[in-house]
Amino acid sequence: MSASKKEKKDHVVAETDAAPRKGGNGRPTTVELPLHRRMDTSFLQYASYVIRDRAIPNLADGLKPVQRRILWSLHEKDDGRFIKVATISGHCAQYHPHGEAAISDALVVVTNKRYLIEGQGNFGNIYTGDPPAAPRYIEVRLTELARNEIFNDELTEFVPSYDGRNKEPVTLPSKLPLLLMLGTEGIAVGMACKILPHNFPELLQAQIAILKKQPFKCLPDFQTGGLMDAREYADGKGSVKVRAKIKIKDDSTVVIKEIPPTTTTDSLMASIEDATRKGKLKVKSVNDFTSEDVEIEVKAPQGVSAEKLVDALYAFTDCETTINSRIIVIKDNRPVEMTVSEVLRENTAKLLKDLKRELELKEAKLQQELHFKTLVRIFIENRIYKKIEQCRTNEAVIEAVHDGFKPFRRQMYRDLTNEDVEMLLGVRIRRISLFDINKHREEMDKVKAELEETRKHLKNVTKYAISHLEALVEKYGPQYPRLTRSSRYDEVDAREVAFRAFKVAYDRESGYVGYKVTGDEFKMDCTKFDKLIVVFKDGHYKVVELPEKMFVGPDLVYCALPERDRVFTLVYTNREATYIKRFTFGGTILNREYFCIPEKSRILFFEPDTPAEIFIRYKPAPYQKINQQTCKPAEVLVKGVKSRGIQLSIKDVAAINSKPPRNWEADAPTTKLSFA
Repeated sequence: MSASKKEKKDHVVAETDAAPRKGGNGRPTTVELPLHRRMDTSFLQYASYVIRDRAIPNLADGLKPVQRRILWSLHEKDDGRFIKVATISGHCAQYHPHGEAAISDALVVVTNKRYLIEGQGNFGNIYTGDPPAAPRYIEVRLTELARNEIFNDELTEFVPSYDGRNKEPVTLPSKLPLLLMLGTEGIAVGMACKILPHNFPELLQAQIAILKKQPFKCLPDFQTGGLMDAREYADGKGSVKVRAKIKIKDDSTVVIKEIPPTTTTDSLMASIEDATRKGKLKVKSVNDFTSEDVEIEVKAPQGVSAEKLVDALYAFTDCETTINSRIIVIKDNRPVEMTVSEVLRENTAKLLKDLKRELELKEAKLQQELHFKTLVRIFIENRIYKKIEQCRTNEAVIEAVHDGFKPFRRQMYRDLTNEDVEMLLGVRIRRISLFDINKHREEMDKVKAELEETRKHLKNVTKYAISHLEALVEKYGPQYPRLTRSSRYDEVDAREVAFRAFKVAYDRESGYVGYKVTGDEFKMDCTKFDKLIVVFKDGHYKVVELPEKMFVGPDLVYCALPERDRVFTLVYTNREATYIKRFTFGGTILNREYFCIPEKSRILFFEPDTPAEIFIRYKPAPYQKINQQTCKPAEVLVKGVKSRGIQLSIKDVAAINSKPPRNWEADAPTTKLSFA
């Protein structure tokens, strides 16, 4: 074969025509097409199908085709009760041509996102990655949110399903920003999208801001929680860094309480073990106690502090991950790349359009209802039904009814039609005999009031949409709090604008401290970001997160916001003598226990800052001439929290105060102690 013939043969493919030609023997023949024509037809059709009908969500309702078909199947089967996943998968297969297994997997994913589908049974574990039970064992139903905000059959446009036997929706008339609520990931031919999930109430607040023409900002929020650095998240373009939430349990143990998205407890532990094998990390043991909440306990070997272990976990394991974001959606039947703000503005414009269409439909229905009620009243009150008693044909009956209504045209909302006559002829005798004009008038007034309200909303759809969104925020906001906290710059900003809405107090009688405690001691106003330092009579102290109601017992001597550089004055005693010292607490680790006095000692006096003078009364003792003394703490040098202090006296102290007590004897022998 010559080179030219071989080259020509390599650039053609054998393809059977859709309507194959027949040769002399009656058998189909094949037509050879150039490779570029094959690419222009078959491959491009395949690519277009994968992009539009498989992998990329539609901007109109924020759903992929399989998700839309699942929700529509649930809507068709919805009766308020749970339905087997296998039943829904089988029903959805008449719309989705890719098998019940793919449908069941997608249904479990949507159910675990909580918003639209409520599950009953084992749907797996998003923390551990455990798989769900078989579809025949688990059940689902639509949530109230989905039932009220996703569907409206009168606004839904339909197309034939893949086999032409059924009708499926092109898009659902969703009034929710589902694209950013759910988040999604899809790999198509030549493109891929990665849309991060956002907090539902915050998205609604952003839509309200759009309608009010105010600025807004939305950040991702992941079900697994964690700490997020979103400095590189430029309105949906770029990336976010998400860290696991790690708490220090003791000097050598840390506990991972929240994990980054895209990881599981198994993959996280595997990354820790891998880093240990490579010598990047020193770990004594890793234990997984995860059940409903994540709890992975990591112990450090001797010589490695918990603080160093935390830094190493972030540096060398999946405790910190970077997630890229790229929002690609189908808009007007074409894939486009957008930002979070652009998507929200499109969703808000669609919300206004859908609400207006719903109001117009409601107005038309109310007008029709008013018309029908008016016809029934005229028909019964004026006994028009009597005129049809002598009629022998259907045409005569219809004509008699038309003639009977002519004198009452001014009372009617529009001309009488044959359909109206058919409705009137269907009125039951029982209804005629029991007709109550007063009740009918009340019903008419109610419909008129509702019609007037609907027309009022139609005049200002934007105001109506804002009220609609605010009602959703009020109802569903508490159900979906933010799980992923924004750290670094964003968290600092949040602290600056936070309100001091939590009133902390201590009740010595019950031994509880917190912002849900009614007490008279250590009252203070705090923000939700604040922490507390608590000091006890035996000298141990620790810093804790703002408690709701924490038991500390009756021996609390100090509770306040921690100030590492503030000077404190302390007097304590042991079996040998009484000491005084001034100190600063310095840095502390959350929930770690420290001591500010030696063991087997107890605090007699504790006060922030430096009092001008201290009044000391001693217990009476034989041959004791001086029973009270004063001193100036300012003469004592400020040192560290672990300093022993200066000896004050070897006598037994009865009381010590920064002001003269009631039983202070002015004439009794009193001396002044000096530390200079």
